[in-house]
Amino acid sequence: MKKTVSRSRRTFLKTGALASAFYIVPRHVLGGVGYTAPSDQLNLAAIGAGGKGRSDIRNASVDGRERVSALCDVHFSGNAAESVERFPDAKRYADYRVMLDEMQDIDAVTISTPDHVHGPAAKFAMERGIHVYVQKPLTHNIREARMLTEMAREQKVVTQMGNQGGSNPLLGMVQEWVDSGLIGKISKVQVWTNRPVWPQGVPFPQSDESQKPSDLNWDLWLGPAESMPYTPNLHPFSWRGWWDYGTGALGDVGCHLIDIPFRTLGLHYPKDAECSVGAIFSQKWEPDYFPKGCPASSFITLHFDATEKSGAPIEMTWSDGGIRPAHPEVIPADHDIGGRNSANGVLMIGEKGVISTNINDSSPLMPKLYLNDGTMEFGPEEEDFESEYGHQRLWVEACKAGFGSPEHKALTSSFDYAGPMTETVLMGNLAIRSYMLRKQDNEGDWKYYGRKKLLWDGDSMRITNLEEANQFVTRTYREGWAV
Repeated sequence: MKKTVSRSRRTFLKTGALASAFYIVPRHVLGGVGYTAPSDQLNLAAIGAGGKGRSDIRNASVDGRERVSALCDVHFSGNAAESVERFPDAKRYADYRVMLDEMQDIDAVTISTPDHVHGPAAKFAMERGIHVYVQKPLTHNIREARMLTEMAREQKVVTQMGNQGGSNPLLGMVQEWVDSGLIGKISKVQVWTNRPVWPQGVPFPQSDESQKPSDLNWDLWLGPAESMPYTPNLHPFSWRGWWDYGTGALGDVGCHLIDIPFRTLGLHYPKDAECSVGAIFSQKWEPDYFPKGCPASSFITLHFDATEKSGAPIEMTWSDGGIRPAHPEVIPADHDIGGRNSANGVLMIGEKGVISTNINDSSPLMPKLYLNDGTMEFGPEEEDFESEYGHQRLWVEACKAGFGSPEHKALTSSFDYAGPMTETVLMGNLAIRSYMLRKQDNEGDWKYYGRKKLLWDGDSMRITNLEEANQFVTRTYREGWAV
């Protein structure tokens, strides 16, 4: 049931009226620099307090300057134990729905769960007027991303996705190179990663109730996914390779890497997508089909219309699972242009040269410019910025300033930006899942029919040339968890 929110502190935060509320005493009057008056604190909560949730709620609290009122996690003695120790006064819940209905004074939440819970949790919070910080990818599927983007505007809540590299000041150097036209019209983008670093392209693990930790709430961990007995090797990390819970290598790191060209080139929805995938082959030399899981590797091609910044239509390729692109006319992909051992990288290839960025700890590091005339320009070899570039802190400041404030508009990954970018990332997964679509012929042999370029109508969220592929635009939800 949707909760009625009275005109309270949360209302002031949403409208931006907080700045003029007469009862707030400036912190410099009460306690000097660094002091935070209680009336100037947010009431924060974490949905998912372990794993990445540990740093998300710690950074959002600005190391304790903001009040963390509640922690929600399905396994507090696991990875969430550190957050419990850090915030001993926070109330603890296993079910975020119970937490947000009981604690009506929560202003903002960080959501750092497995991918399949991002959408349901964010929707539940935003319906109640609560600001949200959601880990990448924003959602598990394209439809959820579109819904959350529209809901954030309707509810007037301040939002941010957890692709912290988007707040890295070094992106300004890349943007300047693009905007100045140093490499001319940009027509190709190559993106690659060393992921997956978890099981993919293998059979789904066997259930075994005897191995379930006694204090793990397995039913709540499953959330919108279908009910099934406890299965080891999913919680807390290896869920990423299974479609019911994760979004594979693309979902894990695509919102960091693809963010760089999507942002600096001003891209929008792709026009089409096609892919090939790697798999374990049987004795018949046909790929084993594991419909529950992501493939061992993939190579995806997306096409975009020209933008004002690119000056030309763009072909973007994505590769994972050990596949690396090569562009010997400029610089070979096995060069450290893509970071240490060329593990992850982005090349934006223009008429006059190449811009390279790579990621280290999910952030762009040491941008590099190589011009065809031999000119080179490198960014600094070491970064000297605050933790995760202040990505969570800036969101907190925007929550205080209110929806539509200059602080809100300055966020680098509010849902107005993060939603379309996430849809682009997930479009690659739609191509992967469609690639393995198959049916039996009259002789009983399996025939694949999804191995084609998929034409995408981004505004309508539909594949126009393979109707069966549209099932992957959304998902089936367990009762009580629908988005």
